[in-house]
Amino acid sequence: MTLIEKVKNGEKCSEIEKISEHENVSIDKIREGLLNGKIVIPHNKNHTSLKKFMGIGEGLTVKVNANIGTSFGYDDFEYEIEKFNTAKAVGANSVMLLSTWGNLDEQREFIIKNSDIPVGTVPIYDAAVISYQQKKNVVDFSEKDFLKIFEKHAKQGVDFVTLHISITKDIVKKLKKSQRIMKIVSRGGSIIAGWIIKNNLENPFYKYFDEVLDIAREYDVTLSLGDSLRPGNLFDSLDRLQLEEWFIFEELVEKARKKNVQVMLEGPGHVPLDQIETTVNLMKKYGKNSPVFLLGPIVLDIAPGYDHITSAIGAAIAARSGADFICYVTPSEHLSLPNVEDVKKGVIAAKIAAMAADFSRGKFVDENYKLAISRKNLDWQGIKEVSLDKEIVERYLSARPYSGKGCSMCGPFCALKVVEEYLEG
Repeated sequence: MTLIEKVKNGEKCSEIEKISEHENVSIDKIREGLLNGKIVIPHNKNHTSLKKFMGIGEGLTVKVNANIGTSFGYDDFEYEIEKFNTAKAVGANSVMLLSTWGNLDEQREFIIKNSDIPVGTVPIYDAAVISYQQKKNVVDFSEKDFLKIFEKHAKQGVDFVTLHISITKDIVKKLKKSQRIMKIVSRGGSIIAGWIIKNNLENPFYKYFDEVLDIAREYDVTLSLGDSLRPGNLFDSLDRLQLEEWFIFEELVEKARKKNVQVMLEGPGHVPLDQIETTVNLMKKYGKNSPVFLLGPIVLDIAPGYDHITSAIGAAIAARSGADFICYVTPSEHLSLPNVEDVKKGVIAAKIAAMAADFSRGKFVDENYKLAISRKNLDWQGIKEVSLDKEIVERYLSARPYSGKGCSMCGPFCALKVVEEYLEG
């Protein structure tokens, strides 16, 4: 029985109760959001180690996801575990395991078993990796493999999956003739598009969507509808093909809700500042107000190495416009596999964006007020206690210590010290 079905039957749900307490949102409001599709709570019935439940959607705080995973030539899974632990330590609400090398089943089993936060995956990667390891083309797998691999992930306990269902044969045909600068930047989307072209068949995820929903319902897996045509640069944003994929979202959401399967939408990508609000509004419209999960969005293409900043700018605007779930972007995006420090910077940048939007809605007021009072009192310990990154606060204070009251930025000319002596003395 899915969480939605339990709510419909009037059963008590520990997930809802814990989220209600943590977010200070009524149980009734969360139950209502689940029933009308505006809230999702990813929790596979086989993920028994999940303790920190994540509510995503209307009226709840904006959540942050961190991606980890091996890659060809960089398959040290122990290092990915270090990234996983770092992401959790600095506040990631969920993690997606996106490995494309090594023993993928064992990696997934380990992360799920040891994760107290929700875990997401992209099942189609497995099919491509297996084909490549067998010295075949990355699209050399059968139609049945689509559902088989998704079911394997579901059985293992994955809480939410990205499935690129809406890239249809018709859209791929139009894509080949399009003037897009970067036709597809979604790894999963490109694999499925290549499969469609090679086999001259419809996307099996779309063709057999009823079977997809049956699997999702059996294990209570939340579907994240992947946007295969998300823009990979600012000039492809909100083009016709991107919108066509969103039109299909509407159809898929309706079917998922009829089968009591939780669903959210994934979005771009690279989006100019002036198009972010429109992007979120359109996704909400065609997703029938389902939660929106955004990568970034990145607002400037010419800053490689700083994309945790370009994406945080976009994420703050997107979250303020109604986005519910932010996937972090690290400084190494577009350049290399991230290291542990990149993961930390990516999560914190995304948390800053999410919490800035939340503060504008009356969330995290106490924490910010405590810091303001601590700063007024030049209480460095108090500042550190409520800071997102306590380590960096300590590092700066230790690197350039100041013996007087204040810090080394202003020394005896500290504005707060002067105010205390003359205006408040």
